[in-house]
Amino acid sequence: MNKQLRTGIIGCGKVGTLHAAALEALPESAFTAVCDGDLQRAQDFAQRYGVRPYSDTREMVERENLQVVVVCTPHPMHARAAIAAASAGAHVLVEKPLASNLKDCDAMIEAARAANRSLGVVSQRRFFEPVLRMRQAIEEGRIGRPILGVVVMLNWRDEAYYRSDPWRGRWETEGGGVLVNQSPHHLDLLQWLMGPIDEMSGYAANLNHPYIEVEDSAVASIRFRSGGLGSIVTSLCQKPGIYAKIHIHGSNGSSVGVQTDSGASFVAGMSGISAPPHNDLWTIPGEELMLEHFEREDRLRLQGLDPVYHYHSLQVREFLQAVIEDRPPQVTGEDGRIVVEMFEAIYRSSKTGRAERFPLEATQVIKPEPRSAL
Repeated sequence: MNKQLRTGIIGCGKVGTLHAAALEALPESAFTAVCDGDLQRAQDFAQRYGVRPYSDTREMVERENLQVVVVCTPHPMHARAAIAAASAGAHVLVEKPLASNLKDCDAMIEAARAANRSLGVVSQRRFFEPVLRMRQAIEEGRIGRPILGVVVMLNWRDEAYYRSDPWRGRWETEGGGVLVNQSPHHLDLLQWLMGPIDEMSGYAANLNHPYIEVEDSAVASIRFRSGGLGSIVTSLCQKPGIYAKIHIHGSNGSSVGVQTDSGASFVAGMSGISAPPHNDLWTIPGEELMLEHFEREDRLRLQGLDPVYHYHSLQVREFLQAVIEDRPPQVTGEDGRIVVEMFEAIYRSSKTGRAERFPLEATQVIKPEPRSAL
C-alpha cells in the first residue's frame, strides 16, 4: 500500500476546489484541513470535504501535522502562505505563478531550503501528452536544435469575470494581468522546450478593458542562450473562446507544435476544457503523417475524463510521490521563478524601453502603467 501524506489547502477559492478533489481522491493523500483568511469561507469549504477549517496557516500545519499543503490564494499572497507552511514543516505546492514578483520567489525558495522542504509550482500543461511528445522529439534531436519558439495565446475576459472576485484586475491584489494570470503555463512551456533565456524585451498594455488596472495584452521577443529566438503574443481581447499554441522550429527545418487550449474560455473552478490538447504541427522527416494518429490517441485517452481535473491530479500526485520518494518534484520552485523572471522582464522592458538580461535580480518591482487604447 502506498504511504499516505497528511495534506491540506491554503486558499478556499475557485481553484481550491480542483485541488481539494484531487487530494480527496489520490491514494497518497489523507486530506485533512483547509485554511483561509476568511474563517467562514474555510468552514463552508471544509464542510464540503469533511475536513477541519483554519484561518492561520502555521496553526493548521502544526496542529494537524500536515506534510504537504497546496497554496491556492491570490498571487500576491502566495509567498506569505508558502513561507509560513514551509517554516512550520510542510512541503509546499503553489498554484501558478509561483509569486507575482522575484523578491517573493526568492523568499519562498530560501524558506523551503532552510526548512529542508520541497517547493513546487503547478504547471499541469507539462503533463499534456502532446507537450511531452514535443519534449521527447526535441531531446532526441529529431528537429535538430530548437532555433525558433512561438507562443500565441488569445483569450477573452469580460467585466463579469473581473467582478467575480474582488482581487481580480488590480495590481495590489492580482499582481498583474494576462502575463501573471493567464500566460504562466505558456511562458513555462516555451522556456522548457527552448532552453535558458539570455535576453527579453516587450510591451504590456491595456487595450480593451478600461475597468481594470492591469494589462490585458503583451508581446515579447526573446534571445535564448543557445542563439535561438522566440516570440510571445498574449491577449484577453479576443472572443469568443480561447486559442493557444506553442510551435518549436528546428535547425533541420522540422517543426513540432501543440494547441494547448481551444474552444470555450476556461476559468478554474467555474468551467471546464471544451477541447483536448493536440499536436497541430509535426513535420519531422518520416513522421509527417502522424498527426491524425496522435490526435485520435489523445482524444481516446481523455474520453470520459474531465481534463482540468485529470491533469491537475497528475501533477498533484507527482508532487506527493516526490515527497514520499525524497526527490525533487518535476516542476520545482526554481522552475517557477523562471516564469516570474519572464513576465517581470516584460514589465520592466515595457516601462524602460530596454531589453532585460537574464538572470534578473530581485530589485524593486517595476510595474508598467498600461495605457488604454479606448
